Amino acid sequence: MRFRILISLLFLLLTLGSQGQQTTIDTQDLQKHLSFLASDSLKGRFPGTAEDAVAGNYIRDFFREKGLKLAGDGGFQDFSVVTSVEASPNNSLSIAGVEGTYGKDFSLYAFSSNAGLSGEVVFAGFGIAVQTDELKWNDYSQIDVKNKWVLVLRGDPEPANNDSKFIPYADARSKALFAKDRGAKGLLVIGGKQNDPKDELVPLLFERSVISAGLPVIDLKRSWAAPLLFQQGISIDSLESLMMKGENPVGYAVLPMVSAHAELVRNEVTTRNIMAMIPGSDPVLKSEFVVIGAHYDHLGFGGLGSGSRTPDTLAVHHGADDNGSGTAGLMELAASLAQYNGQLKRSVMFVAFSAEEMGLLGSKYFVGHTPMPKENIVAMLNMDMIGRLNEKNSIVIGGTGTSLETEALLKETGAGHPLSLSLSPEGFGASDHASFYAENIPVMFFSTGAHADYHTPSDTWDRINYQGMAQVISLVSDVAVNLLNRDTKLTFQEAGPKERTTGRRGFKVTLGIMPDFTSTSSDGLGVGGVTKGGPADKAGMLKGDKIVAVDGMPVGTIYDYMNRLKQLKPGQRVNVDVVREGKVVILIVDL
Repeated sequence: MRFRILISLLFLLLTLGSQGQQTTIDTQDLQKHLSFLASDSLKGRFPGTAEDAVAGNYIRDFFREKGLKLAGDGGFQDFSVVTSVEASPNNSLSIAGVEGTYGKDFSLYAFSSNAGLSGEVVFAGFGIAVQTDELKWNDYSQIDVKNKWVLVLRGDPEPANNDSKFIPYADARSKALFAKDRGAKGLLVIGGKQNDPKDELVPLLFERSVISAGLPVIDLKRSWAAPLLFQQGISIDSLESLMMKGENPVGYAVLPMVSAHAELVRNEVTTRNIMAMIPGSDPVLKSEFVVIGAHYDHLGFGGLGSGSRTPDTLAVHHGADDNGSGTAGLMELAASLAQYNGQLKRSVMFVAFSAEEMGLLGSKYFVGHTPMPKENIVAMLNMDMIGRLNEKNSIVIGGTGTSLETEALLKETGAGHPLSLSLSPEGFGASDHASFYAENIPVMFFSTGAHADYHTPSDTWDRINYQGMAQVISLVSDVAVNLLNRDTKLTFQEAGPKERTTGRRGFKVTLGIMPDFTSTSSDGLGVGGVTKGGPADKAGMLKGDKIVAVDGMPVGTIYDYMNRLKQLKPGQRVNVDVVREGKVVILIVDL
């Protein structure tokens, strides 16, 4: 009997082991999962498709087979997403009584509102109105567009200048905001030869965010519309040339009446997160959870607007590394930890997220509808693209500054692994951990990095480094066991901005918030997080506020917010109106 007890204690010690204890992961099992998830038959695992459901069932069934407790509705957490947009048969447009044909003479932008309008048309040049230190330009200074159609040129006055200061304001959505700010009821866009040499209608591209611009936005075929709009001998090309030379023909009379009915159908489908758990064994700590996640969706067949890096190629985007690798890792990690047989103090929840590629929609839905009290989530570990470990055995771990203890924990745990750890402190990033960081939950993001096959059809299962992948999963396993069995929780701290940043078209200022990028409402921008010490924090902005105006200019959507930021400058003091608990609060923000 004593011998059996001794053996049991020895087994327990070996199982929990030191921080260098490595979990054994079978590379053949990883290859089996990946060759299925990234197969031609699953057609790129696009949310809401039959193949998306097959992938979800495969993951759920594996969790169940390995003895995990399914969460949600039999392991599923359903939610809806808009996956495509199309023009209804009810679209119409007439100029001076001449009827156009949708798809031949005119088309809609994907952010157009559904509305009908008949009225006068006012020409507003390029439709840009900006006043910053670097650029002062106002195509609306001499005209009244209230309750009228506004006709604007595509592009900007410097189409050949890749570093033009006009670039952040030259897109049609920005122009729609400029027009809407001035009371316009609809926007017509037409291209001159220098900005639109081929005279092609814009394709109706689905945007990952489906928020409308608040007015109908119609693209016009130059060869059809120009003779009807301008009946006084001047051409669109001449107007474009004058504008580019700095002359101002804004307000040039456009006599014909325009009548239009714009109608888009946004197609909504149901997809789902896959959830399973291993309950903890400690009477007190079992109510606390470590969430381990990976997204299993990908780009389907790619195409324009999909996020594909080869948008002109319609082919299966297999998504082996992105993120079949993280999904397979999640499955095998779950199977490994399931063998601990009641030796984990805290509970662990495994979540395969859907719709990550559409803007972290699955993880955002999860944190808004957690199956446990949100405050009981002590950490989130995210695996996204872990299948291309290079010859230097280098793995990037993000979010290492989101708790006081993370870096020390990783250095201690990593010492027993043949990996070179590259630590990045910031908690925000372009993967599902960002949704948890916004909720003040410590996060760690494991990735072997991007590569030439990223978001192309070439990201296939035969290009995965399975041995390296197993090493990454082994490290994540040991980190997870540490978090599940340590006596104290990690101490959350903010690490870097809770806000997206951009490149050369980005902003000079930031409020220091994390917007709710997944909201489809148009009555304000939800504040998902506030960076400690940032301008918004100092002004008293709180998580959960809704920004409805900046310096008196309305903010209805994320796009409104970004366009307002473009026109602000460092050192400026602005008024920001927020709705808090149903009441408007005015904040003074020093940028």
